[in-house]
Amino acid sequence: MTAPEPAPLADSDARLALAALLVRLARADGDYATAEIARIDRTLAHRYGLTDEAAQSLRAEAETLESEAPDTVRFTRAIKDSVAYEDRLAVVEALWGVVLADGRRDEDENALMRMVAPMLGVNDRDSNMARKRVE
Repeated sequence: MTAPEPAPLADSDARLALAALLVRLARADGDYATAEIARIDRTLAHRYGLTDEAAQSLRAEAETLESEAPDTVRFTRAIKDSVAYEDRLAVVEALWGVVLADGRRDEDENALMRMVAPMLGVNDRDSNMARKRVE
């Protein structure tokens, strides 16, 4: 996923793409808060049935991938290509959960969410409803 023109990911790698997207969103405001890290770990553990240690390991791998990936499109494409629309709504809820984990909505996080939701094929209305469910 760090190559200039990455090949499509295997379905099993979509969870790494989601983890990297969650990390990218948490880092968007320049403050990678403990609450956001904990929320990412809980989301990964719940979504994929992972132990706490396995979720933390996946997040650590995603942190490295996120820091090396030049853009966000490769993450959203991997998710969109392998996740049904209804499940992508749950992905958007998970993303909003990270945005709201530290108790505030930063403008950089909001801007990234406005960009990411459509890239996942989720319209503004559904994204806003997902945010309200998380709030």
